[in-house]
Amino acid sequence: MCSETPAVAMCGSVCRPKKHILGRKMHCGRLCQFLWLWPYLSYVQAVPIRKVQDDTKTLIKTIVTRIHDISHTQSVSSKQRVTGLDFIPGLHPVLSLSKMDQTLAIYQQILTNLPSQNVMQISNDLENLRDLLRLLASSKSCPLPQTRGLETLESLDGVLEASLYSTEVVALSRLQGSLQGMLQQLDLSPRC
Repeated sequence: MCSETPAVAMCGSVCRPKKHILGRKMHCGRLCQFLWLWPYLSYVQAVPIRKVQDDTKTLIKTIVTRIHDISHTQSVSSKQRVTGLDFIPGLHPVLSLSKMDQTLAIYQQILTNLPSQNVMQISNDLENLRDLLRLLASSKSCPLPQTRGLETLESLDGVLEASLYSTEVVALSRLQGSLQGMLQQLDLSPRC
């Protein structure tokens, strides 16, 4: 037999014939070698995906903590509507991986346009989180389109000049709520 594994036991007759035929050598074929490696390959692939999912959850919790540590974000509810800030995404009950990526892209674009030092690290964390979500999506063979910034955010400069503080507070508050929703969805193994 080629190996002791049960999957390869089937190819034992391929590797060693029961009856020796003169002048003919039998070697393990590619199939036999593949079957011998299969249990190891499937195990190796499963570990990193689980780690990516765990890292994604940890990063979400870290971002939520960073937002919570910024004291002025506690003054606004994530559900509160603020006139002129409708472009900031609200909460979504069910989020697919592509919707998560799209939502994070919008928040990232908003935060990179804010001059506050409070949001710089959060914006960088969002980029890392989007990379982890893309890894999760590719592990499920989900086609994630490259997300461009929202066209409606072209007028962001005017809004920022009028209400920097309000934009930061509302964006961070809604981002925190969205991230908590994403964390729950990741536990349910979201669809593409």
